[in-house]
Amino acid sequence: MPTSADRIPETHLAAEVATQPDDWTRAATVAAEHATLLPRPGERVAVIGCGTSLFMSRAIAELRESSGQGLTDAWPASAVRDREYDRYLVICRSGTTTEVVDAMRAIPSGVPRTVICSSPGTPVLELGDPILIDAVDERSVVQTRFATTTLAILRWHLGEDLSTAVAQAREVLAEDPAAALADVRHAEQITFVGLGFAAAIAEEAGLKLRESCQSWAESYLATEYRHGPISIAGPGRAVWAFGSVDPSLAQEVRAAGAHFEQRDIDPMADLVRLHRLCVLRSADLGLDPDHPRGLNRSVILE
Repeated sequence: MPTSADRIPETHLAAEVATQPDDWTRAATVAAEHATLLPRPGERVAVIGCGTSLFMSRAIAELRESSGQGLTDAWPASAVRDREYDRYLVICRSGTTTEVVDAMRAIPSGVPRTVICSSPGTPVLELGDPILIDAVDERSVVQTRFATTTLAILRWHLGEDLSTAVAQAREVLAEDPAAALADVRHAEQITFVGLGFAAAIAEEAGLKLRESCQSWAESYLATEYRHGPISIAGPGRAVWAFGSVDPSLAQEVRAAGAHFEQRDIDPMADLVRLHRLCVLRSADLGLDPDHPRGLNRSVILE
């Protein structure tokens, strides 16, 4: 029987993590209602964000290009390249991030720009065509459902059917997290890897652990892991693979003494497992995942 210490603590983060399957289902309606504001096949597109939103931008760019719908770049808002794009897609939960506001103001006049945001009445909504998804706004500083719902909107828009991912996420949330995550709960160090859009999910996973519980977490393209990072694999540490990777990677990680974590589910559903790990580990360490050390909801520069 799980003890009280093994239950998911009642935090904003835990509550927001739990709504994601329903959020992804509703994302199909959002995608359909705003189809004219989202990238069209053949357009040259720049996707812009900071932090978590940048990783979602990278996932979107990979999915869109790999599906043959057109050139898609993903840029940090602070380092957008001056190229000829047909459309800009901006992701910003808070709507107030300085680098995002500045980047939107620098977009050439006449080029369509769409912004996905969850915060009503914020500056970015006045600088582009808005897709406001305030139903998935968050009280926790640590982003979860806003980011994954944004990704879900674009995946639906690209023609994907996320029904399986939704069902898998529900199954994850029905598990006893202490049992399901026992092999990684107390790992000294975790490295996340993935291929394709799952590489961006791996980057986001590492960020979530660092933000929520100050953990030593790294992220790499799975094919790059052997080019140096594998040197830190060892007893008490873990490698978590999102999606499919070369089977020999698991063998090499285990040979080094580390635990290899992988589940055959959609990387977005697997990210929900990581979100639950963040909640567990922060509770183990006596940390407040809703108010991480040194972080605020928005980065506003003077």
